[in-house]
Amino acid sequence: MDRRAFLGVFPAAALLTSEARAGLTDPKRKKGVMLMNRIAPAISELRIADIDGSNERKLLADTKYEYNGVHAPGGFVFTSERNGDGQSDIFRARADGTGIVPLVAGASMDDAGVLSPDGRQLAYVSTRKGYRANIWVLDLRSGRSRQLTGIGAVRGKEGKPDCYFRPQWSPDGKWIAFSSDRDTQWTGHDGGAGWEHTQELSIYVIRPDGTGCRQVATKPGYCLGSPKWSPDGRRIVFYEMTVEATWGARRPNYVGKAYSQIVSVDVATGDRVEHTTGTDLKLQPQFLSNAEIGYLVKYGPNEGLAYTSDRPALKRSFIRAPSWSADGKSVVYEKVDFKPVRPLYKPLYSWDKDWDYKHVDVFPLLSRDGWIVFTEKQLGNSSIWIMRPDGSQRTKVFESSGRGLDEAKVRMGLAGAFQPAWSPDGQWIVFGLGYWFFERNRMTAALWRVRRDGTGAEQLTDGTVHSGFPSYSADGKQVVFRVWSAEEKGLRILDLETRQIRKLTEGYDNLPGWSPDGKRIVFTRKRTEDGNFDIYTIHPDGTGLFRCTDHESSDGHAVWTADGRIMWSGSQHGFRDEAALYDQTFQQYGQIYVMNADGTGKRILTDSKWEDSMPLYLPAK
Repeated sequence: MDRRAFLGVFPAAALLTSEARAGLTDPKRKKGVMLMNRIAPAISELRIADIDGSNERKLLADTKYEYNGVHAPGGFVFTSERNGDGQSDIFRARADGTGIVPLVAGASMDDAGVLSPDGRQLAYVSTRKGYRANIWVLDLRSGRSRQLTGIGAVRGKEGKPDCYFRPQWSPDGKWIAFSSDRDTQWTGHDGGAGWEHTQELSIYVIRPDGTGCRQVATKPGYCLGSPKWSPDGRRIVFYEMTVEATWGARRPNYVGKAYSQIVSVDVATGDRVEHTTGTDLKLQPQFLSNAEIGYLVKYGPNEGLAYTSDRPALKRSFIRAPSWSADGKSVVYEKVDFKPVRPLYKPLYSWDKDWDYKHVDVFPLLSRDGWIVFTEKQLGNSSIWIMRPDGSQRTKVFESSGRGLDEAKVRMGLAGAFQPAWSPDGQWIVFGLGYWFFERNRMTAALWRVRRDGTGAEQLTDGTVHSGFPSYSADGKQVVFRVWSAEEKGLRILDLETRQIRKLTEGYDNLPGWSPDGKRIVFTRKRTEDGNFDIYTIHPDGTGLFRCTDHESSDGHAVWTADGRIMWSGSQHGFRDEAALYDQTFQQYGQIYVMNADGTGKRILTDSKWEDSMPLYLPAK
């Protein structure tokens, strides 16, 4: 497949109609509901406090779900999802938190806005015009926006990472600094072994008219992010970490292992100064004066705000994205939390006007007689539940606790009952029970099944080879699943009558799913040729191997729709923000796509800042 042709099928107007941009459509015309899982904080609220942490209070009089609040002439600029969960727009408020008005709004992801020193222009990040994160500048008087990056000479190589983040005005308003991954590689974590990507960033500057773009700081194998100018405009400060550390920076269990330093460079000469040492994860620095820098410490015992001076640190958990006032007297930051969890069936912003989007827990699947099965993971238990398509009659049919698993691993989401699948007659549910993700390298898992009423639980494989992610054949006589060990990897098919297992594929294959008509099996493959993760299909007899996606980024988690199309999670359109700034996510910028089984008709279905995955169409009756 030609990658340029693939990219060409994503014109913004093709999906994001005027109705979708408004988020308003006639319910009578809807085809149904699309359930999906979103990994993002359940709560994100802007707070303001004195610089010592005292007098903390809500920033906004009308607070919803906000982040990336910054001081601005006359008040504050911030990102809000008040127009729909996942739909990020940029707003402005007065200094007292009132007078909230939109600056940039629409179906694209708009984020990280910052006003010019004279208050006349807004630099921001947007995925409009191609679904990639680029720097734009809005003239507040004329209402016109100009795209600065991703076009002309300010564009990376085709098929490679090419996104732009965190714009910041110079004090004289003549330059905008930003970070970018242009001309880097798609690299998985753990030295390229993982599906989820790490991120390499460099620091650039550009004039507000789009000219003069140049790189001011880079370090091969490192990520340099969140640039800020010194008050005299001579230096730019940023955080610096290894590329591999950008994986651990969004995983709380990597405390002390994924760390960074605060560094600044002279914009004219490139003179470099490291301002910190140690193993704290230090992010989002800002000059409070030409001699003092404040920054965020993320995770660990020192979490909070710290300084390069002798100013006392402010230790406070779960604060993010600090922005200090010009006079150094106050600081704005986010307060985030993942609990209470995002409720099942919470409405999400719908980018496709034909479907209502709603949140669901992981691995949802619809039976032929109209019941949904899923793993309840977000509450820290990872057990199997069923419910009606409207969310009613929720019933737990299999409890993962008491099965010999490490309960701490279960609470962390690293163990439990994963990917349940219905038998064609709706009487049985098959699933994997054991340890997942990186735990598979040293722990085990086996296939199990249980009746829909919760009785008859039985183990189907002996657990000597790590086995999971099963799917029933259309006639209900077989189950396809994947195995993982040092000796063997690939897809296997279990005959439920004879309990014989036959080999379907070899290699790094995962997440198989039998098509509704029983003719093909979809799965994710890591190619030995280039280490790329793509979507494939194959006949159950092992013939007809077909590669559905071929972009250099990662594609995976493919599922079938009832009408025989394929939905999947992909990362072709790149990062939506700096990876290290996310919390508790894996592929933090993954979007949902759909295509025909032959790989044609690809289109994007989400355009959020967050990790979106595991879709399920529920057609209207």
